[in-house]
Amino acid sequence: MEETSFQQAVEALVVKDPRYAAEAYFFLREALDYTVKAVGKAEHAPGRMRHVTGAELCEGIRDYALQEFGPLAHVVLDTWGVRATDDFGELVYHLIAAGKLGATDQDKKSDFSGVYDFADAFVKPYEVEEAPPPKKRRR
Repeated sequence: MEETSFQQAVEALVVKDPRYAAEAYFFLREALDYTVKAVGKAEHAPGRMRHVTGAELCEGIRDYALQEFGPLAHVVLDTWGVRATDDFGELVYHLIAAGKLGATDQDKKSDFSGVYDFADAFVKPYEVEEAPPPKKRRR
């Protein structure tokens, strides 16, 4: 049997479950690479790859989305059908089922559930605090 490319797998997944845009899967793959590198640097193990947990991946996705899309991260993810960390779990497990990602026996889709609130993660970093009203000068 011929192995399908990542793009072919994503195209099939989008047909099977149209909740998520193809871009969400490609972004997830990039964010996973980003997260694996970040975890490796944090552990001072250059070139050493290790499995990342669902929570670690969610954190990496947040950092990568903010880096790539800045204040539009929330809008971009929403446009792709991604509205909560649970959606990252859905995307990951779709890719696992398609043979494009791996998982350990300890991994569960619920590892992605409620890791953080999207408004806190993607909107709050860009909120501008209102300045207090100017003090009236005495004459």
